[in-house]
Amino acid sequence: MASTDTGHTGTGHTGHKDTGHKGNGDWLVGNPTGGQLASALWIGSVGLLILGLQPVLLGALYTEGHVSGDELALVATAEMIAIAIGSAIVAMLLSARNMRWKSAVLLLLLALANIWTAYAAGAGTLMAARALAGLAEGGLVAVATELIARSRRAERIGGYFVTMQTLAQCALALLLALYVIPAAGSAGGFFSLAVVCVLSLVIAFIVPADYADLPKEEDLANVLTVPSITALLSVFCYFMFFGAVWAFLEPLGAQFGIDGRTVGLIVSASLAVQVLGATTATVFEARIDYRIAIAAIGAVAVVASLVLASGPGLTTFWVTALVMGFILLFIVPYQIRLAITADETRTAVLLVPAAQLFGLAIGPVAASLLIDGKDFRPVPEFAAASAVASVALLGLFILMARRRRLVV
Repeated sequence: MASTDTGHTGTGHTGHKDTGHKGNGDWLVGNPTGGQLASALWIGSVGLLILGLQPVLLGALYTEGHVSGDELALVATAEMIAIAIGSAIVAMLLSARNMRWKSAVLLLLLALANIWTAYAAGAGTLMAARALAGLAEGGLVAVATELIARSRRAERIGGYFVTMQTLAQCALALLLALYVIPAAGSAGGFFSLAVVCVLSLVIAFIVPADYADLPKEEDLANVLTVPSITALLSVFCYFMFFGAVWAFLEPLGAQFGIDGRTVGLIVSASLAVQVLGATTATVFEARIDYRIAIAAIGAVAVVASLVLASGPGLTTFWVTALVMGFILLFIVPYQIRLAITADETRTAVLLVPAAQLFGLAIGPVAASLLIDGKDFRPVPEFAAASAVASVALLGLFILMARRRRLVV
């Protein structure tokens, strides 16, 4: 998928001194082949497989009586926050050297965490196992984002990345739901994830051994600027909108007379629509200004949330959920452009996955505080407010950028 656009030949790893600042047409530094790029994106995709599988795997843990509903939410949140922390630590604190070995070690660590999960007894052990898995998964995500940050076409390659990870999530979710979990339960599902990690070790050794240094030193100070923080907060608020609605889609549906099985179908269909959204964004990313895209998608998010809060019928519920699925990943290439505009050293862009994951994790927790008994309407209302905040932060960013003449 990724290799069509970047079918270069060249050495995958670039030495620290000789080609540290040299790239070619598509790369700021270094010159990875299409195969090496695809490999790095796959390693990152393995780190995010759990996002599409959480409903299936955690649902199975709940059905088997391993966790209560509240514990389920805690396990899911702990893993997402751990992925965010893992991706930030590996991207910000570790050098982009020995990426093959780092990928291999992280894959093995994740495989072990998945096996530990399969054998875990109580909720506490499960949470520890998934938190460890999350740290490893976050590190794997950084293998992809570090390479994306070195591309002149970071938005497009970001589009390839979300398309690849969502396709993989879709395929594995179907496989687990239809065959593995009915036969072997949640343990079988986590063993399957461990097998994917072990098989991916082969691909880890196609990743460029060392990533060339970016022209300017990555530095946390570049992120601690008002434009960078505003851009990352805009990303965070948008994903908080989605995380809140998605976590409570089933009880919301039940409140409006839609049964759990139908909501399950809607979730599966929306995963497929997410692939469509990611693919469409990859095709159109260069033709739409990132500011227009983020503002328009934010407006759609607000309307969709308010529709869900209004007590829709089955057809409207279906359409709204699918629209939300489409815009979720459609926005990602534009958020990458926003982060690059905020910080030309490209340090902020390395934290985009962390901002997205924190949003997905915090959204349900914050929304749950507003639920009154069996009335789940405050959840989409909170989601609408989050989407408004995301667009407002974009507006603030544009005003600051004009003052600083960041926007040409």
